[in-house]
Amino acid sequence: MPANHQYGGKSLYGASVGILMLDARFPRIPGDMGNAQTWPFPVHYKIVRGASPDRVVRQQAAGLLDPFIDAARELVADGVDGITTNCGFLSLFQKDIAAAVGVPVATSSLMQVGMIQSLLPPGKQVGILTVSAETMTQKHLAAANVPLDTPVVGTENGEEFSRFILENEEEVDVEKARADMVNAGRELLTTCPDLGAVLLECTNMVPYAADIRADLGVPVFSIYSFINWFQSALMPRSFDPRLIDSRR
Repeated sequence: MPANHQYGGKSLYGASVGILMLDARFPRIPGDMGNAQTWPFPVHYKIVRGASPDRVVRQQAAGLLDPFIDAARELVADGVDGITTNCGFLSLFQKDIAAAVGVPVATSSLMQVGMIQSLLPPGKQVGILTVSAETMTQKHLAAANVPLDTPVVGTENGEEFSRFILENEEEVDVEKARADMVNAGRELLTTCPDLGAVLLECTNMVPYAADIRADLGVPVFSIYSFINWFQSALMPRSFDPRLIDSRR
């Protein structure tokens, strides 16, 4: 291929990551996966109509596999190079979507658990914070290759975070949501005294990752850390020496 030639074949360029979005109305503050300003690179969104937070989280995404596959195929047809979703509970669809679209798929933040565990010193363990511990099943964990004995704590006992997401409310008290996240982190530490790292299942938890890190003093991984890594492989940074000013 001549170096000075450019070729087409896609409808859009530069947005290598396609994000399958739930059909929701709750606020998406900076840091939230559904806020495009969160990302340091362009992304391409597709809303899966009918995929409410309640249906995906509390009802095991029943009846939604085909709509998610159809939406993922549309994103690939548009030109994205990889697919992710904005709910960790969609780990249930990982194998099916990956088999259907022909590009790399990273449905859930939970997929990081094995890698995180391998980073930790002996005797330390990764723990999971989720928006709904009561409906996160062993199937969700197994679909993301998460050991079934991994500690999991939910934010259901808080005042704000789980409620505004799962009830799809159009207003949130950010400071109350922040307190819920910090308190859930402390509960996780109580549950797992050997806690070495925290993994945030819920993509809406990212705005509070720094607060949890500051409070617990352990690394905090999230969909943000995962998709930054994912995107860096889909669109690697060029280190072509022809583009580097040798005088610097």
